[in-house]
Amino acid sequence: MSDDTILEVKDLKKHFPVTGGVFSRVIGHVRAVDGVSFSVRRGETLALVGESGCGKTTTGRLIARLYRPTAGQILFRPGPESDVIDLAQLENKELRPLRQHMQMIFQDPYSSLNPRKTILEIIGEPLRLNKVAKGKELEARVVELMKVVGLRPEYITRYPNAFSGGQRQRIGVARALALNPSLVIADEPVSALDVSVQAQILNLLKRLQQELNLTYVFISHDLSVVKHISNRVAVMYVGKIVETAPVRRLYAKPLHPYTEALLSAVHVTDPKLRDERKRIVLQGDVPDPANPPSGCYFHPRCRYAKDICKHEAPPLVEVQPGHLAACHFSNELDLAGVAAMRTAI
Repeated sequence: MSDDTILEVKDLKKHFPVTGGVFSRVIGHVRAVDGVSFSVRRGETLALVGESGCGKTTTGRLIARLYRPTAGQILFRPGPESDVIDLAQLENKELRPLRQHMQMIFQDPYSSLNPRKTILEIIGEPLRLNKVAKGKELEARVVELMKVVGLRPEYITRYPNAFSGGQRQRIGVARALALNPSLVIADEPVSALDVSVQAQILNLLKRLQQELNLTYVFISHDLSVVKHISNRVAVMYVGKIVETAPVRRLYAKPLHPYTEALLSAVHVTDPKLRDERKRIVLQGDVPDPANPPSGCYFHPRCRYAKDICKHEAPPLVEVQPGHLAACHFSNELDLAGVAAMRTAI
């Protein structure tokens, strides 16, 4: 790992067993994450995007070690002077000291907060469990965190049911920041919120990143959201990464047909540009990760597929500097991006 890299994932896999029969024997595996590799530089935001079921949330939970990987490495360097640690090899008791360096913001602000606990107890729980603060010191830290995320300190004794969805997500953000982590994994943090509130939370996350020097792995299915917060984007399909690039380059000139289809659904505000675009509707369903197709997983739905795509899986290779794609014809296809982004470059 280079000195400016905080996280490097190598050939990460998570296969969930499928059982059946009278004795519940293992009859197969769901390949939720199947050989994912990427790196994240300190201070940047890497977005993981894709349709529901592509494995992006499972990847985030593997990085946070809420799941134990089937195979692969999760190399993590908490600080610039710290040693590199392979999180995939650690037992639960060995992970505890590292939890303060890596936290998670969950998708649903309604189910991720305990309704029986006050805001003081919810935000202060990481401080208490890690024995960082207690008593008046803990309360002062919670008040400070509430101010940082835009909540009024006098709400400290209230319960989650007294807050709106946006306010609840601010509470979730405050809880994630309680231990001053260097890496935050945000799992669809705005997908359950109204559009106007989404913008507020995204602006909050961007401000906190600048003020606290945070690094984000931002998981989302909405490419309209991703372009406002991310530096680089990794596109996932059926447990694999099919394209990785800086955000502007990916939006302007994608190299994988699946990315092109996703970008065709991005909302463009300019009516002239909107009229020029055609929505690409993919045929068929997302393949079953327990029984994926042969060759390129995307070939049954790809309008550019040829015979080689049915039999040979394309590797993820660097087609252009910093732009990787897993497509046999990435050098030949002229794929459409988002016109507004294309003209901005």
